[in-house]
Amino acid sequence: MRWTAAFCVCLTFTAIGQVRRPGLDVQDAARTFEDLSALILSNDRLSLTVLPEGGAMVQLTLAGDPEQISPLWNPYRIAREAGLNRPTSFSRGHFVCVDGFGPVSPEERAAGLPMHGEAATLPWTLESQQKQAGTSSATFSVTLPLAQETLTRTFRVVDGENVVWVDSELQSLLSFDRPVFWGEHATISAPFLEPGTVVVDMPATRSKTKAHQALPTRQLPSFVDFTWPMAPTVDGQRFDLRSAPMKPNTTDHITSLLDPSQRLGFVTALHPEKKLLIGWVFRREEFPWVQTWLSFPGPNRMTRGLEFATQPFDLPRADVLRAGPLFETPVFRILPAKSTITSSFLMFYTRVPDGFQKVDAIELESGKLVIEDRTGRKTITLAASRGL
Repeated sequence: MRWTAAFCVCLTFTAIGQVRRPGLDVQDAARTFEDLSALILSNDRLSLTVLPEGGAMVQLTLAGDPEQISPLWNPYRIAREAGLNRPTSFSRGHFVCVDGFGPVSPEERAAGLPMHGEAATLPWTLESQQKQAGTSSATFSVTLPLAQETLTRTFRVVDGENVVWVDSELQSLLSFDRPVFWGEHATISAPFLEPGTVVVDMPATRSKTKAHQALPTRQLPSFVDFTWPMAPTVDGQRFDLRSAPMKPNTTDHITSLLDPSQRLGFVTALHPEKKLLIGWVFRREEFPWVQTWLSFPGPNRMTRGLEFATQPFDLPRADVLRAGPLFETPVFRILPAKSTITSSFLMFYTRVPDGFQKVDAIELESGKLVIEDRTGRKTITLAASRGL
């Protein structure tokens, strides 16, 4: 395949709702996503859209794709096509949940702390953007006034690569050590996500359903251990979580512990009919858990979270601390006093060859990202100039 070169490699904000690219006037350079100000990083392989509002990665498309299919969750499109009101939540695409992942306690709510932490709800400041030696990058920062932390995040795309590199620093403004709760809420949705078609893979060793009240909207029993990907159902059947033929008007949530023998963890979603594969690769020591959120409110409105995190379930921080370790594995990170911790991951998006069925292993080494389907005896090799 011959790839068509994309532009928009170096963007700067000029005013609210506007983005300036050298050589273009403001009107031509304006970039928005669903009427929101946006920044676009592109190379000859893919294009990524990032919102300064909450720092979410909301659109990812391949160069030369006539359909411009983005796997990332677009709740605005889902609501529009369903004839519903425009969503008011900050949840969309891939957004970061820090400091906090899940609901808040009544006391935290009274103090103004939002669900999933402050980072996804605040405007981020564009600190720098550049293109240098074939790498386009944008660095944002946001101060979390309630958590007393500062998050700095850099997005990079490198010419010739189907990869987005994301590096983050979380700095404490406090004078004591503290537990940190951090989730990367990677989320896919319709129209890419289709029941019974898209398959999800990860190197999971042990899994557990989330505790819940028995409701008709739940297909899985409460707080039950199982071996990925076959989960028990409330009616005594088995449910293949790789490809979820979900029933409409259902919601479920499970966690999976990633293989502790592997330095890198991953989670992928494959559309075998469209021959498209999206995936995330990250340091397993930073994010040992992948939470699977399954939401299917109706036709063409299916959403699935592939959320790699420091904790097994999205719960108030006090509940996570009281519950303690799960499967002998920690459920938070420590942020030392007046110090900074980091995280790094990559997101890739690529076409796959005929017959590619599943992802069994991913290796990142020697400038290559190697993705193996051992069942179909297929291998994809992508250029990957950086490491994790």
